[in-house]
Amino acid sequence: MDEALRALGDRLSAGHSLSLEEYGELIRRRDPEAAAYFGDLAVRWRKAVYGTAVFTRGLIEISNICKNDCLYCGIRRSNASCRRYRLTEAEILSCADEGYALGFRTVVLQGGEDPYFTDPVLCGIVGEIKRRHPDCAVTLSMGERSRESYGRLRDAGADRYLLRHETANPVHYGKLHPPEMSWDHRMRCLRDLRDLGYQVGCGFMVGSPYQTEEDLALELKFVEDFRPDMCGIGPFLPHRDTPFRDAAAGTLELTCYLLSLIRLIHPAVLLPATTALGTVHPLGREKGIQAGANVVMPNLSPVSVRKQYELYDNKICTGEESAQCRGCLDRRMRSIGYALTTDRGDPRPVNVKIRIKSAG
Repeated sequence: MDEALRALGDRLSAGHSLSLEEYGELIRRRDPEAAAYFGDLAVRWRKAVYGTAVFTRGLIEISNICKNDCLYCGIRRSNASCRRYRLTEAEILSCADEGYALGFRTVVLQGGEDPYFTDPVLCGIVGEIKRRHPDCAVTLSMGERSRESYGRLRDAGADRYLLRHETANPVHYGKLHPPEMSWDHRMRCLRDLRDLGYQVGCGFMVGSPYQTEEDLALELKFVEDFRPDMCGIGPFLPHRDTPFRDAAAGTLELTCYLLSLIRLIHPAVLLPATTALGTVHPLGREKGIQAGANVVMPNLSPVSVRKQYELYDNKICTGEESAQCRGCLDRRMRSIGYALTTDRGDPRPVNVKIRIKSAG
């Protein structure tokens, strides 16, 4: 492989910062040999910090009602074809109870920015889950809220918050979102969450419309600077009822390459092999784990609504991605040398080193 590229990867693996230009080189000059080399380094780091455990999060998609009109999203406000739903508090708690019985020790409440879920409503749900299952982590992925709202939810018992920033380039952000949405506000939300003591997750789409190699370099630099506890990335997949219906999808190969680089940049990061990866390729999640990921998020939502939470076309929503088929997913992980765990899956300190083989 290109020795200059190898040297950049080795510097990352040794804990060194790279410049934006150097991250750009990693993107522009990538090839299958580089992907294999960085993937090997990423897996070695992942095993050094987390072993072969794959952490599971039970995902409950609580509502597909959203006040926003993001141009790429199938549940955008202006999609009149979307069949809307909202789970009741009793339904959400029932899903959480089922997940706990199945062995999950993290529950993720995800939804569109549905105005129904005010602080009193959402705090009540979070508090009741923690009362019933005090050893269970509660993760929220409910979009942009005020600092005060995040504080109330934290006080109610929320442990983690996932807020995908979607792109580290504010100009690119403006091409993917309506004018009333602000990249600066999204970044302020991420900073507020960190200040309030959450474990914070960010994330971006790979191959989204108008994305350039320079944008991807910015993403890697952002991960280096912000050092999130979690980083969810997946290939952009178009939805038929959005302005980007005819845009090309992101690729498995580039997504896995970036997963490996993110693991090298931040060895302790919790890195999901996403549903989008499983949608773009039948073995997408396995390939994500083999590239350095260490989290999967099986679906706990009622089967009756899973197809309605359709952010992109052809989302997998039955079978082995479901929480009820935890054994199926565990067998798939074991087939590549890993195993699901019931651990809460909190971030771990990096107190190990790996040995980098010299070239040749």
